[in-house]
Amino acid sequence: MSASRRSGATDELGPEGSEPEREGPAGSDLLAALLDGMDAALCAFDADGVVTHWNREAERVLGWTAEEAVGRAGFAGWAVRSADAEEVEARLMSAMDAPGRQVNEFALLTKDGRRVLVRTQSAAVRGPDGGPAGVYCAFSEVHAQIDLERSIALSEALLEDAGWGVVLVDADLRPAVVNAYAARALGAGRTSVLGRPLGELLSQGVEELESALTHVLAEGAPPAPAELWVTVRTPEGERRRCWRNGFVRLSSPLAEEPVPLGVGWLFQDVTEARQGEQEASLLRFRTQQLHRAARAAAECESPAEAAAVHLDFALAGFADHAVIDRVAEGGADSDRVRLVRIAETPSGAPGPCRLDGRAGLPVLYADGHPALQCVERAGTVRAGAGSLRGDAAREWAVARQWPQDTVHALCTVLRSRGRTLGAVTFLRTSNRTAFERADAVYAEDVAAHIASALDLAALLPGEG
Repeated sequence: MSASRRSGATDELGPEGSEPEREGPAGSDLLAALLDGMDAALCAFDADGVVTHWNREAERVLGWTAEEAVGRAGFAGWAVRSADAEEVEARLMSAMDAPGRQVNEFALLTKDGRRVLVRTQSAAVRGPDGGPAGVYCAFSEVHAQIDLERSIALSEALLEDAGWGVVLVDADLRPAVVNAYAARALGAGRTSVLGRPLGELLSQGVEELESALTHVLAEGAPPAPAELWVTVRTPEGERRRCWRNGFVRLSSPLAEEPVPLGVGWLFQDVTEARQGEQEASLLRFRTQQLHRAARAAAECESPAEAAAVHLDFALAGFADHAVIDRVAEGGADSDRVRLVRIAETPSGAPGPCRLDGRAGLPVLYADGHPALQCVERAGTVRAGAGSLRGDAAREWAVARQWPQDTVHALCTVLRSRGRTLGAVTFLRTSNRTAFERADAVYAEDVAAHIASALDLAALLPGEG
């Protein structure tokens, strides 16, 4: 059976019955192929209401073949109940005299007698003279149309009003569409991020994100959301954020085999929650360390050893090195404060804090040294190498009598019974971040225990 017969298309003859000249496939064959390849059901009527075209999708929806449909006068008695036929035909044929397209909903009958609610779009077909020559009608099941409208509405809602980021990433891993939330999270406008590599938007975490997107394109969506820490480039500077991410692979519904169109990336900023959890966890750990240190120090025979024990417990997860400097006798009341090193952690191989055998000899701190400032102010002082790198950073550390790999320092005063006893200095290398306010609070708690132990050592015979 030819394709032209299936669609109901008839050959048009030129003057004197000769077939018009064409290039390529016959006009009727091409028309039939186009009609049968459509995803929408389509039929057409001439000016008298006789069915002239009927495609494969119309056959699928209603069950009537093109041979059974073409040539019938309207839908009465076969595709529509007799009681509804007059109204349905009138509304369909009214499109010949109306401008544009008309949308209607009808209950049609399938070949096996079922009723199917369809939504139609009909419009006039113009003849060579420009006058109405018939009507074409495209229709689809209402539930399929509603599903399509719901999908479109969902897409528009996600891309406009969603309370989380939605980014459609193309197969080249570049944003193709972003919603307002995602644009704010990326620190840019909704159009300015389109087509840009993710590496231009993120300075850290881009490798993990691109790896996740590549995996989704190749294997499909992961079984659960994943959290990633990223650093976003913004006009105001870089921002460290934690995103909870979900991914879905987008495939074309029109292809016989799934063709990846990209990835739907949904994310939500959970930075504050994760930072709160990290801070709470860190606080619990530090509280436990203080408790363990107090119990271990209680078993020490010497108060000086107890001070060293407190320093050892404080270093875990907090600093790489530490030193304790005590004010020399009479140094706190003189014009120039002199400090004596009494304990330090090894700067080479790891090990416990050791009491310094050079006790009694002042440390050669230059004026303005953070430890001296700490004692003079009776407070906490932070210092760092800043932008110095390599040899310059090592020179900065050595000049302050610290291990040469030091880049961050926190000096906390030792006070007991209203007197300044010295300072404890915590040191970090370049693989750690600079000390923050929360670190200073913890260092002050440790310093209080160390100061009490040193004060007791000065009161005991043979310990001071």
